Amino acid sequence: MGTLSETLTVAPADHAFRGPGVESGTVGEPAKEDTKIVKKSQPAMSRNHLHPLVRSALEQALKESAPIAEGTPKVAGYDFNDGVNYAKLFQSLPTMGFQAAHLGQAIEALNAMIDCRMQPVAQDIPDVPTTSGGRRRTNCTVMLGYTSNMVSSGNRDIIRYLAQHNMIDCIVSTAGGIEEDFMKCFSSFYMGEFKLKGSDLFEKSHNRTGNLLVPNITYCKFHAWLNPIIDAMVEEQRNGSEWTPSKLIWRMGKEINNPESIYYWAYKNKIPVFSPAITDGAIGDVLFFHRHMHSDYSLKLDLVADIQAINDLALFSVNTGVLILGGGIIKHHILNANIFRYGTDFCVYVNTGNEFDGSDAGASPEEAVSWGKIKVTCKPVKIFADATLVLPILVGETFAKRQSEIDAFNKCHL
Repeated sequence: MGTLSETLTVAPADHAFRGPGVESGTVGEPAKEDTKIVKKSQPAMSRNHLHPLVRSALEQALKESAPIAEGTPKVAGYDFNDGVNYAKLFQSLPTMGFQAAHLGQAIEALNAMIDCRMQPVAQDIPDVPTTSGGRRRTNCTVMLGYTSNMVSSGNRDIIRYLAQHNMIDCIVSTAGGIEEDFMKCFSSFYMGEFKLKGSDLFEKSHNRTGNLLVPNITYCKFHAWLNPIIDAMVEEQRNGSEWTPSKLIWRMGKEINNPESIYYWAYKNKIPVFSPAITDGAIGDVLFFHRHMHSDYSLKLDLVADIQAINDLALFSVNTGVLILGGGIIKHHILNANIFRYGTDFCVYVNTGNEFDGSDAGASPEEAVSWGKIKVTCKPVKIFADATLVLPILVGETFAKRQSEIDAFNKCHL
């Protein structure tokens, strides 16, 4: 039996350490690139005596790897020996792996979107039609979509911040995502628990949204506030005014006159807000009862004008970027508008949907590419996570960190 010199090659890694078997260096010293640790020669073991299946299994288990492509990032996390530094912690996310890596990639995508937005618009780009609502165009139209639970939660304050500082150019939300913003101007929502018993809450008229509680008095106050606004809009309609869901939302934003509201700032900054399912909630309830009480003449909302407005907004944009929180109608409405320009240029999804059931809500960015909703040149990111965990970090590392830069740009260009 001969001898075999066993050689172990240690893969280079920033946080690899020499063990006690290393002849040079000290314990805790970072390993050098392609360090070879040579053990004492030992008798070699022949594989010839092994059963053919065992020998085949051994060869498969110890099959050499093909080289990793040059420049591929190595997996590494944040070292808290460097102190608690959140900027560096977030910078480490792209190499953390799993959804942390997607979060890091989403931060990079949003910053690229902001960079594109602040570039000069080419002089030969044709003017935007008047359906844009009079808002001046930038080099990248940032389209934000979110479901109603985002406004139910504390994310409402983060979305309001984006609208307040004119960091977005378009909003798409559900009816709940519209009305609950106004409701919070009248009454608070409260923390509850997921496990609270439904029958007990029903007796108290405490509506539960996840682990949040919404007292029904909130809806009563909303109805009382919105009804006279609808009355006034109906009278204006008699005199020739034409209404769309987006115009209704702007009118509500004007009437609330409260800087805590998302749609107060959307109205003030001329950010168009689209809600294709505007009647699917308390706003629809108000319109339902109003029509019963005024059956001779009621408010009419032109949905076709709004679909033209959002499609034109995408079509005549130089570039577009989308940030979509959740799924369903808000996700499809934004992406469908981008079909007419062969897809969006920047794309970030945050949702927990899976694609195995064929739903659009769970559809991956790759599926959207097949429809022409996302450009083939885009590098879309989907984060599988609860957006209440993710949005504060996303905004903090992009829009908020660059607020002074964005404010200066907006002052000159919007």
